[in-house]
Amino acid sequence: MPRGRAYVFRGALGPIFSTGMDRLTEKIERAGITAKTYEFTLCELVASWAIDDYKKDPQPIIVVGHSMGGRCAVLFSEKLQKEGIPVSLAISIDPAHMTPEVPDNVERYINIFISTQILGGGDIKPVPGFPGHYASYDMAQHDEISHITIDKMDLVHQQIVAKILELSATPAKVEGEIFPLRYVVPPGQQIELWDSGTAITAHAGDTLQTLAQQYGLPLWSLTQINQQISENAPLAAGQRVIIPRHLLPVADIAQPRSAAR
Repeated sequence: MPRGRAYVFRGALGPIFSTGMDRLTEKIERAGITAKTYEFTLCELVASWAIDDYKKDPQPIIVVGHSMGGRCAVLFSEKLQKEGIPVSLAISIDPAHMTPEVPDNVERYINIFISTQILGGGDIKPVPGFPGHYASYDMAQHDEISHITIDKMDLVHQQIVAKILELSATPAKVEGEIFPLRYVVPPGQQIELWDSGTAITAHAGDTLQTLAQQYGLPLWSLTQINQQISENAPLAAGQRVIIPRHLLPVADIAQPRSAAR
């Protein structure tokens, strides 16, 4: 059975402009995870409840918020940090610019934002030395998305629910280095919520294009995080390349894979 508690926060005038958070909560609940939607103004109070619940029955904690609720996702995590409580997954959706840095008790943090927006547009970064998994997705090149629609993206909802269902079986600590991801999602490209980057070793003659095909990744996801490498330039044997990856449940890690993601 999946385990976890999800705390979902609307932004200002949430019942009008953050209805996507209500839809997300319904999807999380249908998947069998305890979830509830709150106004961002209750952030500190709800964090206190979360601390009490965790001390009685430790379960993975998930916090998601839109706009001012996205800022709350980070403030909520800070309050839990003071109690030594980990946050398994924190997601901010076009958070406010005033949002602080992500604290180091967060195991996985994802920011989906529109850098050109005034109401949101928060480009949130982790604290120095952040040990967790970090991925940032700027949707500024997607004219079809705005601050009041970004929280309603069904594809994003589906991926969030899938991550939540895997949390209990997915280790936060993984072998090798963890590389932060910072993407500007190109126009016409769908968003895929990778968790962080990892290093692979190229063979002589590999290119970013052939590696993208080998690992089933869009080429732009490699060119943006390996900017010093031309997409068609032959790589040297042993050259390190960063690729995005999803954290995998323990059961999946135990299975042999031709190309681990």
